[in-house]
Amino acid sequence: MFTIRMLVSEDAGELLRLQHQLDQESKFMLLEPDERQVSLNQVKEMIISFVTADTSILIGAEVDGYLVGYLSVRGGSVRRNRHSAYIVIGILKDYQGMGIGAGLFTEMNTWAMNTEIVRLELTVMTHNQVALALYSKNGFEIEGTKRKSLVIDGQWVDEYYMSKILQKEKRIEDQI
Repeated sequence: MFTIRMLVSEDAGELLRLQHQLDQESKFMLLEPDERQVSLNQVKEMIISFVTADTSILIGAEVDGYLVGYLSVRGGSVRRNRHSAYIVIGILKDYQGMGIGAGLFTEMNTWAMNTEIVRLELTVMTHNQVALALYSKNGFEIEGTKRKSLVIDGQWVDEYYMSKILQKEKRIEDQI
């Protein structure tokens, strides 16, 4: 059984531990194992920036008091892109396939429907079939391919750019 909740600054140590573990066990995350060079205070400040921004959210998935996954949504900061937000998600291997991804997306969708966010976007490696299935199931569509987007183990890796447009009743004039 898992719990989905918004993260707070007191979760900084657990989030940093989780991110380091994801860097170690997954080649689907952006950073390699030795690249994450942030302090506990920097992670606390980052969490506070999410908590205080009305177009961003940081959600965690917890099992027995242990953070096993997270989803971050970082909204645009200027008028021209405040309606758009970029998503990053990571779930430890041992906890995949338990509905945690779906739970994180459900929480994010509930939050997003009550914000100015209209567009959610993410990138995913084209060979990451598990993530592609999760994103597609949650309404994301492929917009295009970023060719030679990354280099992993000396090999070029393409990414899909995916988005989901939230259907809201507001007219664009109401959002400007």
